[in-house]
Amino acid sequence: MTPPSTSELQTPETTTAAPGRPGREAGPSLAARIGAIGGIAAAIVLVAALMFGSAGGDYRVSAVFDNAGQLVVGNHVEVAGTPIGEVTGIELTDDGRARVEMELEGDLVPLHRGTSATIRATSLSGIANRYVSLDPGPNSAPEIPDGGEIEAARATAPVDLDQLFDTLDPDTRRGLQRIVRGFAAQYEGKGEDARESLRYLAPALSTTAAVMRELSRDRGELEGLVADTARLVTAAAERRDQLAALVDNTAATAAAIGDENAALGAALETLPTTLRKANTTFVNLRATLDDLDVLVAEAKPATRDLPRFFGELRPLVADAEPVVADLSAVVRRPGAGNDLVELLRAAPRLADLAGTAWPRAIRAMQRAQPVLEYARPYTPDLAGFLTKFGQGASYYDANGHYARVQPIFNAFTVDDRPGGPVLAPVPPEQRLAEVERGTSQRCPGGALPPLADGSAPWRPSDDFDCDPGSSPGTP
Repeated sequence: MTPPSTSELQTPETTTAAPGRPGREAGPSLAARIGAIGGIAAAIVLVAALMFGSAGGDYRVSAVFDNAGQLVVGNHVEVAGTPIGEVTGIELTDDGRARVEMELEGDLVPLHRGTSATIRATSLSGIANRYVSLDPGPNSAPEIPDGGEIEAARATAPVDLDQLFDTLDPDTRRGLQRIVRGFAAQYEGKGEDARESLRYLAPALSTTAAVMRELSRDRGELEGLVADTARLVTAAAERRDQLAALVDNTAATAAAIGDENAALGAALETLPTTLRKANTTFVNLRATLDDLDVLVAEAKPATRDLPRFFGELRPLVADAEPVVADLSAVVRRPGAGNDLVELLRAAPRLADLAGTAWPRAIRAMQRAQPVLEYARPYTPDLAGFLTKFGQGASYYDANGHYARVQPIFNAFTVDDRPGGPVLAPVPPEQRLAEVERGTSQRCPGGALPPLADGSAPWRPSDDFDCDPGSSPGTP
């Protein structure tokens, strides 16, 4: 018998038996088929274990929330947006809170102490679209055992939009409704404009993303800004009445500006020209500010006494209030021709009239100045004359006052004698001698004999036109 060749060994047994003779089966044997099926099944089980299975596939944990936040069984449990399990049960605790059972799987189980659980919503407008977001604790912390519980202090329930609206009073809710309706009226029939705006949405979002990245780099400053904003909002909330009044006043101001829109437009048209003309002034102002720095530096020592000065000035200001009120009434008062405003309006006409009268008055005063300067020192003599004249005319009878007048021209003269000066009679033929020699040039006080202290006669200046030697008793 000749052994089969190599080609015959590699050819599958596909021959059929001769008629009337049993032959071999076509294809592989039954044992080979069973082995292939077992290998495929083992491979499927292995792949399923790799894809769906994990060492912690039956790990369960619970968390107690103040409320279930509209969670339902089957909602996802996520870490950083990646699902790692689902909610398997929700029950009410004895103290009226919600216990949420969760089944987790993956590389993050088991969880560690310090894990936080928060019920979140995928959008504000949804209802049953909640999920549980986990923030795993550090791996160095103790593990939470299977069936354990996340600390209640680290379980946060969501705040629904209805809860937010319930915090508003009826007036605020009505105001919010009017705002929403106002937005609806504002955007009614603006679909084309809205679509045009969406063209710029992507650039706006990319720019916003860049801004947010910059804010993330300055996280400390951003936190400070948020804290300051919170304090600002709190302070504003404490002064809501004042803010409401401010809004009303702003609305009234805007309405007043709207009523004067034509004048405002004209002012805006002239504003560029005004700014161009003011440019030179602003340039000069820089040098003025440099000089002002020196003034401020010099004035700083003096400002230390300003608080005391203002304290002492307060009573004066209080006393000046009536004066200021009266002055205000003097400046402007209802009626015609009764205040300074009307007086100033009449001043141009008065200036026209005074334009011719004042020069003449000035010339008259200039010409009268020498006369007044000459007559001023004789004021006591004139007053003495009037006084003595009044005494001389004080007599009266049935016809009224009368005066006795007797002209006497130097009837006596002063005669110096050993016993003292005496009045000596002047002969009648000599009584007009002083008049003839110029008694009209007597100095002030020259009607009296010269006094020992030199006060009379008095010559105001060396160039004063008078003769000290013309007084009575002067040799």
